[in-house]
Amino acid sequence: MRYFFILPLVLALSACSLTPPLVKPELPVPSQFPDNVQRTQGLAYGADLDWRTMFADPRLQRLIRLALDNNRDLRVAALNVQAVQAQFHIQRAAQLPGIDLNGAMSRGRMAADAMADGDTASVREQHSVAFGLSAFEIDLFGRLQAQSDAAFARYLATDQGHRAAEIALVGAVADAYFAERLAQGQLQLAQQTLTDWQQSLDLARRLKQADQNSGLDVAQAEGQVATAEADLQSRQRTLAQARNALDLLVGAELPAGLPEPMALDDRPVVMRLPAGLPSDLLLRRPDILQAEQNLLAANADIGAARAAFFPRLSLTASLGFASPAMSGLFDSGRHVWEFSPQISQPLFQGGRLRAELRLAELRKSVAVAEYEHAIQAAFREVADGLAGQATYGSQIDAQARVVASAERRVALSGQRYRAGLDGRLELLDSQRQLYAARQTLLDLYSQQLSNTVALYKALGGGLVSEAADTLAGTADLDGKVAR
Repeated sequence: MRYFFILPLVLALSACSLTPPLVKPELPVPSQFPDNVQRTQGLAYGADLDWRTMFADPRLQRLIRLALDNNRDLRVAALNVQAVQAQFHIQRAAQLPGIDLNGAMSRGRMAADAMADGDTASVREQHSVAFGLSAFEIDLFGRLQAQSDAAFARYLATDQGHRAAEIALVGAVADAYFAERLAQGQLQLAQQTLTDWQQSLDLARRLKQADQNSGLDVAQAEGQVATAEADLQSRQRTLAQARNALDLLVGAELPAGLPEPMALDDRPVVMRLPAGLPSDLLLRRPDILQAEQNLLAANADIGAARAAFFPRLSLTASLGFASPAMSGLFDSGRHVWEFSPQISQPLFQGGRLRAELRLAELRKSVAVAEYEHAIQAAFREVADGLAGQATYGSQIDAQARVVASAERRVALSGQRYRAGLDGRLELLDSQRQLYAARQTLLDLYSQQLSNTVALYKALGGGLVSEAADTLAGTADLDGKVAR
């Protein structure tokens, strides 16, 4: 029994760690984004805007909520978090002793010449019950702790990956929704254009009947109407495909009674996100936090690989009772115990341990490069979004003036054509120019919305109300911070 007091002493001594200190690399990007405008006073960072605040369209808000509840890819990401969490608990359990209660009964017959006391052959029984500690490794050099730290970091990385997937889903639903709204707007424009060009065809036919123009004008008008009809079919197909893409992201049948959508030019999104942002804001993005946790895991793997060079001490012990008769199993004098410490030191492994250490160091170098690349990619995404934010408004205003000018030209060309001052070709050209200008304006509205959504995602925003329990949240069973 006295040997069992050795166990707490050994556990107290097992505090050595060979994991190297982690020094995160400096940010491989400038300290400020390329934007000279000062940040708007009182406007939160994109990472601090809830998606309900960001997206003002009530219909889009309902669709995002449905997607967060039903999207299958997001569901897989959530299950992966649970799987990695279970793996972490498995790894952490290796640091604790496993105690089993074992009961056994044996009954057998031995030959007479095999009996030590010369007795005749007989049937003998043996009964036992014991608490056992089986091959518990004392973590003298921190190998198990390093493996547990690596598993925990990978759990946090997966959790951050799940948050990144949520933000990506919010952005994807918004993009798909605006693509559907664009397709709907293009379809309405095609229908309006077809109606206008059919009226122009009717005018050309009436003028032909009055001998005020030639058959060439009628043929041109008929070709123009046929082009509009073909374009209308194309717009209907695009709208159906856009709705299919949105349905896939939502992951559920759209309920009846959804709010009416807002028009693209009604600003269904907060259009002005802050400028003059510091680049270290990127460190709040879930994908960068995920890369950072992967770096921590790779660093912990080095500690485990280093510890593999040193001796391993394991303990096997049992305490219980044994008796040839079940009735006397717990009688006085029937208690038994066994204590078997074992130490092993690697001597020759054919270079395997050194190769494993080298592999762990290389994987850490890869994790550092991936961490830096994630920051650089995020910096570019934000910089691109800020560039779009600075230019799309002025471009849309200019294009709106182009549309207004094209509308005046169509009106004047129509008057001159009906008065016989201009030929059909001038009217045809002005109508086509107006159609193209309106299409371009619709595209710019959609691009501006997509750019704003992309900037919002790049700043790490979208889920404040649902992700308040992130790394600064509740404490894990191990006393560590977890979601």
